[in-house]
Amino acid sequence: MLDQPALNALSKNDQIDHFLLIRRLEIRNTRTGSNYLSTELGDKTASLNANIWEGFAEIAGKGKIGDMVKVVGAIEEFQGALQIRVTSIKLATAADKVSPRDFLPESKRDLEEMKKEFNQKIKSISNVLLGKLLKQIFSEERFELFCNAPAGKSWHHAYIHGLLEHTLEIIKICELMCDFHQELNKDLLISGAMLHDLGKIEELSYDSAFEYTNKGKLVGHIVIASMMVRDEIKKIPVFPLELENNLIHLILSHQGKLEHASPVVPKTAEAIALYQADELSAKVNAYKSAIESEIRGDTNWTRFISLADTDLHKHNITPELKEKINKSLFE
Repeated sequence: MLDQPALNALSKNDQIDHFLLIRRLEIRNTRTGSNYLSTELGDKTASLNANIWEGFAEIAGKGKIGDMVKVVGAIEEFQGALQIRVTSIKLATAADKVSPRDFLPESKRDLEEMKKEFNQKIKSISNVLLGKLLKQIFSEERFELFCNAPAGKSWHHAYIHGLLEHTLEIIKICELMCDFHQELNKDLLISGAMLHDLGKIEELSYDSAFEYTNKGKLVGHIVIASMMVRDEIKKIPVFPLELENNLIHLILSHQGKLEHASPVVPKTAEAIALYQADELSAKVNAYKSAIESEIRGDTNWTRFISLADTDLHKHNITPELKEKINKSLFE
């Protein structure tokens, strides 16, 4: 375990003497034509830009995304955002006894509790064929991949176990919609919620830095999940075509719009419920994370967040809540 101050606890002019993970590494040109190294370096809590103007030959030549480096420097501010002014940087070695996992953020929720919740939801599916399909898909090895994966590279639930956490949130929202709208096919909707982001176990690599795989870039998690589910349906000869088409439709349409990479828009009541549940879970988590990581010092505003298309505000209204992070969502 690293014994160093967390990046998100540092402020302007604080000193850096840290092991950090490379999350971006690019050689760029200045206006005068000289080269510099543009990097993004991070720990479990935050990532900061760091431009290196000289002495970067080793890092540029031998370093890659996911490598660990020892950085000395200071925190400075540029255009309203904190960054690292690097005095020295070198690749970490085995003697430093650091691991990429030391730098990967993890869900605050208890993993075993989340696994238990997920398996209970599979058991709650009353449609025999959907239940059989879910048990096939979430086999031991695939389930472990699913439980460890982040839900995204950087925007929402971008931490180890994030995909499982995100999926459980969506299931809870979908169950609430079924209470409001009892005409919805609950088994179909909950099955779609469980499967909608399954392709992310192959879209993302997360052994070190979170990165898109070649398959993720070329195919994408929506199509990957659809193919995985269809392959498993083929092993159940009596699986009705209408049920298959509606389940696949939930996966294909869950991002809601063609411009958001869904090949079809939602065309059933279950599909629109899943899309909105996904949006709600993702955006609330993303806003919370942005506020937590971006706000420092005496301000209560973030910088402009391009993915949110706005800056974000942190109010000072303190909720009267007990600690409930690891309590089941379904109690």
